[in-house]
Amino acid sequence: MRVLLSTYGTRGDVEPLVALAVRLRALGAAVRMCAPPDEEFTKRLEGIGVQSVPVGLPVRELMRGKTLPSAADLARYRNDLVETQFATFPAAFDGCDVVVAAGLGQIAARSVAEAAGVSYLYVSYAAVHLPSPHHAPPPRPGWPEPEAADNRTLWELDARNVDVQFGEALNRHRAALGLPPVSNVRDHVLTDRPWLAADPVLGAWPETPGLDVVQTGAWTLADERPLPADLAEFLDAGSPPVYVGFGSMSPAEGVGSMAVEAVRAQGHRVLVSRGWADLELVDDGDDCLAIGEVNHQNLFREVAAVVHHGGAGTTLTAARAGTPQVVIPLQLSDNPYWAGRVAALGLGAAIDAPTTTVETLGSALRTALSPDTRARARSLGSRLRTDGAEVAARRLTAESL
Repeated sequence: MRVLLSTYGTRGDVEPLVALAVRLRALGAAVRMCAPPDEEFTKRLEGIGVQSVPVGLPVRELMRGKTLPSAADLARYRNDLVETQFATFPAAFDGCDVVVAAGLGQIAARSVAEAAGVSYLYVSYAAVHLPSPHHAPPPRPGWPEPEAADNRTLWELDARNVDVQFGEALNRHRAALGLPPVSNVRDHVLTDRPWLAADPVLGAWPETPGLDVVQTGAWTLADERPLPADLAEFLDAGSPPVYVGFGSMSPAEGVGSMAVEAVRAQGHRVLVSRGWADLELVDDGDDCLAIGEVNHQNLFREVAAVVHHGGAGTTLTAARAGTPQVVIPLQLSDNPYWAGRVAALGLGAAIDAPTTTVETLGSALRTALSPDTRARARSLGSRLRTDGAEVAARRLTAESL
């Protein structure tokens, strides 16, 4: 069996497919992946023996600034990505039996697969990306924010925005491939039977007519790396610190320093993860340590709380560790959704990113650090699954035989 995996985004978009690739290869499948050309992704795929097919611009370059690119720049990036996909995918898909596409940005994947006679499957990492009257669409930067009172109407407006951005280009390329036009780009990409790679306890799919969602559990791998020596020494030198990090995202100006101040005010030491934003320590106090990319599965079991942006991977890793969370969600993709899940499940607190202050952070930390929150986090952590990628790989191979 030959499988093509495809996504475009940050580490949180790539790593779940890495986990699936490892499980597929263990079952004897041949795997290649279309991914951004960032060096860290290329090396990651080389490390697991998966051929990397670079598509699009390096994502880290797009995420470098403190703010997202302008609406005009985002529209241009999206259009260029579609053209690049239609140019690159035919050769990448050649000889494959099935294509697994992750993310709405995979506009060309289904059409190229259809033209090549290859099976196509779409996967989402969060329920909020799939249309349902039970939740509103996620924020899509650069597009007009739909204004409506009910979720059904919001999803209809969301579909129109997707059509405005991608409709002409998609149907132009479909015509060149001898394929009929599509009238709803978003639902064409998603299909009526998408997969959901999210934990059913942490982020369950609300049953919705018209979508036959297959929820497999989150796609992750066990991380066996030891913690760096300086980090291990810091952890051993005092009480559990609070972790502050925003992964591939850049928080608003000053949020990192406010978080450090708020943590210190609660009497805790601080770990600052530099991340793609290259966060720095606010001073050289011995109660703070700046760290690079480390094993979060090990680290989060050793900290008092995790302050982060609401990425699916970070939320899941902290929840599995049984560690309380404070989420400062960027108004981007699934970040607000995961912030809401953390608050709803009583695993910590979520605060409004644009109005974040030391005071609001302090209040959120008091909630997260309370004994009741710690008990709920530990209880829920013991119920989360770790076999999602294995379940998905076995199901994929069985359905594709």
